[in-house]
Amino acid sequence: MNQDIIYGIRATNEAIDAGKEINKVLIQRGIQGDLFNQLKTQLELKQIPFQLVPYQKLNKLTDKNHQGVIAFVAPIEYFNLEQIVEELMAEEKAPLLLILDRITDVRNFGSIARSAECMGVDAIIIPKRGAAQVTPDAIKTSAGSLTKIKVCREENLRDTLLLLQQYKITIAGCSEKAKSSVYDQDLTSPIAIVFGSEEDGISKEIYKRCDIDFTIPMLGEIASLNVAVSCGIALYEVNRQRNG
Repeated sequence: MNQDIIYGIRATNEAIDAGKEINKVLIQRGIQGDLFNQLKTQLELKQIPFQLVPYQKLNKLTDKNHQGVIAFVAPIEYFNLEQIVEELMAEEKAPLLLILDRITDVRNFGSIARSAECMGVDAIIIPKRGAAQVTPDAIKTSAGSLTKIKVCREENLRDTLLLLQQYKITIAGCSEKAKSSVYDQDLTSPIAIVFGSEEDGISKEIYKRCDIDFTIPMLGEIASLNVAVSCGIALYEVNRQRNG
């Protein structure tokens, strides 16, 4: 499943003006000119991630006249997190949110989304940079769940935690470092559960801002679970507590 791309400076500028969701933009190193300056201004204003790459990398992606710019189009529309939270609060519903901190494997991302959709998660929150994005491959791995569940893409997860805490939403970190079991926590109140990267878990900056933390109890010799499996177990426990 190939990701849709837009190539060319003018075409990319027009796509951004039209409000298309862009995952990231690759730009040839050393490119200059008025149109490029306009594009760079647009990218910075809209906070769209971009990366400077060699000309050869762009040629591998397309044999068209890319003019030194290729944009990757998101196959879904991202949602506004604050609007989602306000709507849930107005419905007097306890939000259940997932925050994915630097999860880069598209298969894990897709598996998490599939579990989230099945378990009634209200929204998945991902960072704009340094993490797997919603691509056709991610949608395929999620069995289509990423087209059904709301996904919010945030510039800064630290600021996102502060926003959620202002709404009295508990930030819970799922970590093997935690001393408390997921089964010992009250997960019936408004909650956002953080899951960290495959390499080193939740980042220190995010972990220290969690209100509570918990681990998934294990009986075997292997020290940790795959992040997607941990997510499924934690979400099952949330539903068990909330729905009996």
